[in-house]
Amino acid sequence: MEAIQSALRRQKIDGWLFYDILHRDPIAYRVLGLDHVLGKRRWFYLIPANGTPRKLVHRIESATLDSLPGDKMLYAAAEELEKGLKKLVGRAKKVAMQYSPKNSIPYVSMVDAGTVELIRGQGCKVVSSADLVQEFEAVWSAGQLESHRAAGRAIDAITQATFKEAARRVSGGESFTEFDLQQWIGAQFREMGIVSDSLPIVAVGPHSGDPHYEPREHGSSPVRRGDLLLLDIWGKTQTPGSVYYDITWVGYLGAKVPEKCAKIFSIVRDARRAACDFVKSALQAGRTIEGWQVDRAAREVIRKAGYAKYFVHRTGHNIGQEVHGAGANMDSLETRDTRQLIPRTCFSVEPGIYLPDFGIRSEVNVYVSDRAAEVTGPEQNEIPALLA
Repeated sequence: MEAIQSALRRQKIDGWLFYDILHRDPIAYRVLGLDHVLGKRRWFYLIPANGTPRKLVHRIESATLDSLPGDKMLYAAAEELEKGLKKLVGRAKKVAMQYSPKNSIPYVSMVDAGTVELIRGQGCKVVSSADLVQEFEAVWSAGQLESHRAAGRAIDAITQATFKEAARRVSGGESFTEFDLQQWIGAQFREMGIVSDSLPIVAVGPHSGDPHYEPREHGSSPVRRGDLLLLDIWGKTQTPGSVYYDITWVGYLGAKVPEKCAKIFSIVRDARRAACDFVKSALQAGRTIEGWQVDRAAREVIRKAGYAKYFVHRTGHNIGQEVHGAGANMDSLETRDTRQLIPRTCFSVEPGIYLPDFGIRSEVNVYVSDRAAEVTGPEQNEIPALLA
């Protein structure tokens, strides 16, 4: 609480106003440490820059915010809600909410337009909480960094084992699909204590050119000799509060990697390196950088190579307890993320080129400390030929 109030004073914001109904804002629950809240009625919680927090909850869910400090007000009728909001906001002239002007950072836009109108109706300006969210949701503890490294050791091993398993099956003449190989990875997750919000991407041929391809039991492609195999694997340990590790590697199920695949991979690899080197050099020099600038560093490499139209997504996303975390994204394409990269946060760098017949993506995770950045796992530098 003290740290949040200090941040509010530093940013010259009168308060951070949290609001939810039906668990629509997971950020609020994580920042406030709320567990087992019914949440079928609207609740509001204001942390002021100075003074005691205030809460407004429905009478039939009056215990909703009892785990949090502050003065409690109750409402039932709409008229009571209006009066309660006036008291809740008080003299505040500017409050932060999970809102983003023109939805420019959609990943923190959890509050609906009508609720923003309600708060503005109290004579209060609503600003985005995006920077506060990053500071109090995306920053890792030492334990979370260790959980990331532990997940990384397991996932790196699973990735290489998957390449070997695919090569073994192809060499042995087995018939199997992308879905079958995905399920095999799921079994490795269970054996090694890794959990994930969903199973990984396993893609061959044109499917590797679909950045968010999902193998299904029916309709997945067979995996065969001569296929480029893309593996996008993410997961975390089962430790409470653990954070994700998220990588993408590609391999070739043959004795010699085709020249076209090798060429495209080299461009993607150089784009990945350019983004990582940009972050490292900027932090070593003590310069502040924003997410969109990292994206631009990678995108420029691909643009100069003549493949700009085939790089159709942002360069990277924040990583946290959710694989797509609430901190700064490396994005100048889908949005222009102007949030600064701050210490003890982590993000992916994953440029890609997606052609009609195949796609290449290369993904690493970058952890930022006070004046440095590190890639937290192995970096792929060439496509391995998986068969003799």
